[in-house]
Amino acid sequence: MTVTWPAPREAGAAVAAGLLSGLFGIGGGIVLVPLLVFVAGRAQREAQALSLMAIIPISAFGAASYAVTGRLDFPFAVALAAGGVIGVRWGVGLMARVSDRDLRTLFGALMLVAAVALVAL
Repeated sequence: MTVTWPAPREAGAAVAAGLLSGLFGIGGGIVLVPLLVFVAGRAQREAQALSLMAIIPISAFGAASYAVTGRLDFPFAVALAAGGVIGVRWGVGLMARVSDRDLRTLFGALMLVAAVALVAL
């Protein structure tokens, strides 16, 4: 595996993902995956893997920032994280069996469902 550094537009996409994650509390997948695919030209599968790795320090820093202000229910956050760790293992296993095209379609469908749900609130 070759180590590469982000180009300026990829670095900008990362900053935008962090900004939106902090502002809206959204995961990297909603913002970072599309930016990596459309701005950085990464494959869907690679973008998802990169997003999972990048979200570790992004979410840790964001959670710490909320904890300092007393706005973090730490026991509940730990329970969410534990469930997420279990679920991500299953999700990665399923992703390995889905074609890139179907993966993009499923991701797009999830984004549409989330958008409709948010507007309906």
